[in-house]
Amino acid sequence: MPDGSAAARPLPSLRRLFARASVNKLALAIPVLVIGFGLVEPHVLTWGNGWNIVIQASYMTLFVAAQSVVILCRGFDLSLGTAVSLISVVSALAMVGLAPHGAAPAILGGFAAGLATGALIGAFNGFFVAIIGINPFVVTLGTFNILLALASTISGGFPVSGLPKPFGAIFNGRGPLDVPVIVWLAGLTLFGLHVTLRRTVFGRVLYQAGSNPRAAAAAGMRVRLHLFVAYVACSMIIAFGALMMTARTGSGEPNLGGNLALETIAAAVIGGMSLRGGEGGMLAPIVGALFVTVLSNGMNLMRIDGYLQGIALGAIIIAGLFLDRKRTGLF
Repeated sequence: MPDGSAAARPLPSLRRLFARASVNKLALAIPVLVIGFGLVEPHVLTWGNGWNIVIQASYMTLFVAAQSVVILCRGFDLSLGTAVSLISVVSALAMVGLAPHGAAPAILGGFAAGLATGALIGAFNGFFVAIIGINPFVVTLGTFNILLALASTISGGFPVSGLPKPFGAIFNGRGPLDVPVIVWLAGLTLFGLHVTLRRTVFGRVLYQAGSNPRAAAAAGMRVRLHLFVAYVACSMIIAFGALMMTARTGSGEPNLGGNLALETIAAAVIGGMSLRGGEGGMLAPIVGALFVTVLSNGMNLMRIDGYLQGIALGAIIIAGLFLDRKRTGLF
């Protein structure tokens, strides 16, 4: 005989439909936002600014995708911004140190140092969240302060300059179809994550662990191990994005990460990820990152004060939480 649980089965599909509808509305809101800004500041609607938005959104998409991986399993990473800064400084120092041996060894060494730093940060966060069982807010907030101090200390508080010129030339150039390299790299990263999350055991465990961690553990899934790997994967993607931003700035910046942690959480949730876990996909980083980038770009061109932009970001976070509660039927 059917029981009460059977009646509840349609709810997840209804929630997914609501989430998709929210994403579609947000996607439609982006051109409206662009046109609105363009009516006030015509430069917003220029071809050059359009490419600028696409490029900026590509960087942001990498970081939102990284944040989405841990949000999927009921976590988040408040240390994302300072991780970007530390990875930028470490990779830059490695490249400068290896520069006498040639551009190729320097770039490879910088990549290795940056990715290794990202892996260590992810392993640190993953160990305390997944293995020890400490709340991710507490762990990543602590990591935020540790990484901030390290980035400032090892750089002396100043940018690390003197990077090999080919480093910037390669990753700031254009690829096939005259599309910027960063756009291709962001697209390939998202495609890889989509396949991983939707077509592998690892991805299925993350979705199940996010939806119902106790049920996943009872079913024999190695939830802690997969959660640990999720934090490592998150930081590895962060490292890749940090290296791309370092190539763009041409130096290792101890303050490169800025407010990325809050911006990525806001973009991910607005884009369709649920802070309750187990919901969302790689469309969320694209839509959320593009929305936040367009908003920031428009406010910058309109010369809106940075403090007011902070208020707008806070409002986006609150709106994202409201939409999240609507999607999960809690409001």
